[in-house]
Amino acid sequence: MYSKTIRMNIKDAIKQSSFLNEFQKAMINLLFTQGWLKDRIGAQLKPYGITMQQYNVLRILNGQYPRGITTSDIRDRMIDKMSDASRLVDRLERMQLVEKKKNIDDRRLVAVTLTPKGVDLVERIRESESKNHSFIKNLTEEEAKTLNILLDKIRKE
Repeated sequence: MYSKTIRMNIKDAIKQSSFLNEFQKAMINLLFTQGWLKDRIGAQLKPYGITMQQYNVLRILNGQYPRGITTSDIRDRMIDKMSDASRLVDRLERMQLVEKKKNIDDRRLVAVTLTPKGVDLVERIRESESKNHSFIKNLTEEEAKTLNILLDKIRKE
């Protein structure tokens, strides 16, 4: 859906000639760009047999590696807060990318860690990402820094 709109501005991409104001245009542009990025990232992950949500879990665990964290901690750190972290972890366990270990002190708690196969997969995906220079390669590093500041500013309350 978004592939033909790569080089278009938002007005042309969604065939809307006017907006209430620049704030509405920016919000719509952000939402449209989110969908565009999701499509691109999903296509990049498809050859690896994982979804964007699964990769998010693997990235979180990679940041903790070799220590494990609970499913609750994973849920708190996920980008997509609507994802079912328990279900994602179970599927990744069946794929032998993560393993669950019971906490010695509290048997109710389970620590989730990457397996060597999971570490390898994250590394291969990251190598692919760095070769592609990400999906925002049209920005300079300074522009990306400014974008990060502006996005953070949007979320301030």
